[in-house]
Amino acid sequence: MPADQLALPLSLAAAGGLVGAFAVMRRMALASDALSHVALPGIGLALILKINPVIGGVAALLAGTVLVWALERRTGIATEALIGVVFSTALAAGSLLASGEELVEALFGASRAPGPAETAVGLAACAVIVVFMLRARDRLVIALVSQDLARTAGIDVARLDLLYLTAFAVTVALGLRYLGVLLMGSLVIIPATTARYLARSLRGVLGWSVALATASMAGGLAGGAAFHVAPGPLVITSAAVLFLAAVVLMRRR
Repeated sequence: MPADQLALPLSLAAAGGLVGAFAVMRRMALASDALSHVALPGIGLALILKINPVIGGVAALLAGTVLVWALERRTGIATEALIGVVFSTALAAGSLLASGEELVEALFGASRAPGPAETAVGLAACAVIVVFMLRARDRLVIALVSQDLARTAGIDVARLDLLYLTAFAVTVALGLRYLGVLLMGSLVIIPATTARYLARSLRGVLGWSVALATASMAGGLAGGAAFHVAPGPLVITSAAVLFLAAVVLMRRR
């Protein structure tokens, strides 16, 4: 893959590493993975309307995120439970709207590179996500420890949760082209889980998560280019190999 086409996926991996680190610390790993599936009906509808499927995926993910956030505030049901309900409904609706090769690409990603406009928008979005996560990390940690403490400190917990879920949704949406709805959540979660195992501080978790996600993306892209296949499965395989290597290394220590 040409160097100019590597900027977006590697930036995406860095953003995913930061978002995933807090998803793991909030014990939202499985729920966060399920949230990525909410993009499927939007992708299916976009294919029917013959528009960019990424646009449909972004719209569906943002709508699903706001729905989960609003329902949690009104009902008190846990976020992961609500994501599970929305996920299963979206997956069923998406399978009705997309079919054949288009469905396979939506689920597992494709090898086609995005155009210049999509790349520019994606890079800008990744930059915003990275800046937000770094600036909000202390508030996110306080809210993670105690929401009452966060409110006492003047933190708007509801708004912070919405912004975090939105950052997660946009990160997933940007990765749909490369990994699809079934695999993108794994790129967010596996490197962050590995980082949580390796590091003993917040800075270490964030650093390791970004490094591992970026390395996994680079390995998958290189393998996809070498074997002329979609990079998505190879990206996740690379992340899994790094996780197993970390487990072996730490146990030997």
